[in-house]
Amino acid sequence: MSVLVITGTGTEVGKTVTTAAVAAAALAAGRTVAVLKAAQTGVRPDEPGDTDEVARLAGAVTKAELARFPEPLAPATAARRAALRPVSPREVAEAAAKLAVEHDLVLVEGAGGLLVRFDDEGGTLADAALLLRAPVLVVASAGLGTLNTTELTARELRRRELELAGVVIGSWPDSPDLASRCNLGDLPEVSGAPLLGALPAGAGRLDPADFRAAAPAWLAPRLDGTWDAEAFGVREAP
Repeated sequence: MSVLVITGTGTEVGKTVTTAAVAAAALAAGRTVAVLKAAQTGVRPDEPGDTDEVARLAGAVTKAELARFPEPLAPATAARRAALRPVSPREVAEAAAKLAVEHDLVLVEGAGGLLVRFDDEGGTLADAALLLRAPVLVVASAGLGTLNTTELTARELRRRELELAGVVIGSWPDSPDLASRCNLGDLPEVSGAPLLGALPAGAGRLDPADFRAAAPAWLAPRLDGTWDAEAFGVREAP
């Protein structure tokens, strides 16, 4: 797996912090890592973006950002309103493929969910993943409502014949409610893919050194970690 596409089931599910954790675990395993942000929205030219946050938390990654638009909107809408050229799925795929030549792992982080539009032709992160023939990691929320959005994302990936690498819970609460605890068993069932990790709530606020040291414990071996889904499920069982 030289390229991994990372999407969310929506916004604010912990996608960027999860990307940082995957990068940190890969770096700890001795791999070289590049992080590509397909389209950054809601950030001014002089502000740090998502790749900067990943680098701050994870460490020595190569950062790449294809487009930046000031308003916090879907990339296609934000580009149109700013009178800027949008980024296309082909550009995303070409940039990721180029980075993959010189890195062991390239993480391609989308904007929002899988089908958020990049351009006026309807291009999406799913189209970029298809061009790359890359597996997709889905970051989901823990609680009520996550089963529906996760299953819809998984169904779309299967419809496009894309590999769903697995699901990571982007923010596991300190005191999980009944729905969150039940979802540990239900998420793999509705997605048809393994649960590959759970990041503790507030992980992104950790000191970077502490984040890097802890990240492998939040992720399964497929993501260079040591997290055990079965043991976690037993511990958090309702």
